[in-house]
Amino acid sequence: MSIAIEKSWKNVLEDEFSKPYFLELKEFLVREKQQFTVYPKGSEIFSAFNHTPFDQVKVVIIGQDPYHGAGQANGLSFSVSPGIAKPPSLVNIFKELESDLGIPVPKTGNLEPWANQGVLLLNATLTVRAGVAGSHQKKGWELFTDTVIQKISELKENVVFLLWGNFAQGKAELIDSNKHHILKAAHPSPLARGAFFGSRHFSKTNAFLESKGLKPIDWRVE
Repeated sequence: MSIAIEKSWKNVLEDEFSKPYFLELKEFLVREKQQFTVYPKGSEIFSAFNHTPFDQVKVVIIGQDPYHGAGQANGLSFSVSPGIAKPPSLVNIFKELESDLGIPVPKTGNLEPWANQGVLLLNATLTVRAGVAGSHQKKGWELFTDTVIQKISELKENVVFLLWGNFAQGKAELIDSNKHHILKAAHPSPLARGAFFGSRHFSKTNAFLESKGLKPIDWRVE
């Protein structure tokens, strides 16, 4: 697995790529791909980083695992490629967005326009075996993405972290809340029985960014 990752991230994370856990992770992925289909495709594993350079990160949305259905995962948490049906959690994200900011629910579930404005759409695990949710957890990815969160916390300031659900909220301990703004809500999954609704994280994010003299996010995706 070659590491095709944007230059500013490569500079920040270069030490990680030679650590034993990462070398073992690469070997695991090579073996896995010999036997199974793995999502997302190799060129999209680091899409979150390639769309959102380290220098431009303003918001971080933490997901747990890539989608494991055919054609869904595109390397951005909660996002799907154009032409792919929106998964239930993403439908609820768009419903909350409409309620919060009046932005109509879009036809596409592709969140690249967010990523291109500085929203790092980071899954804790960056790959998954087709059809088997969570299959690449505890193979090393979490060590890598925890380091990503720590580096953002340490080297940047005034970043908004959106922590949706218990898993994402567990990452709060990696973030310096004196330097950054943490917003917590229930997970947008239907399993949360609507507890995500009313969180107004999109308007709250922009209010914080503007209070720091930063350009707000245009949350429209089409």
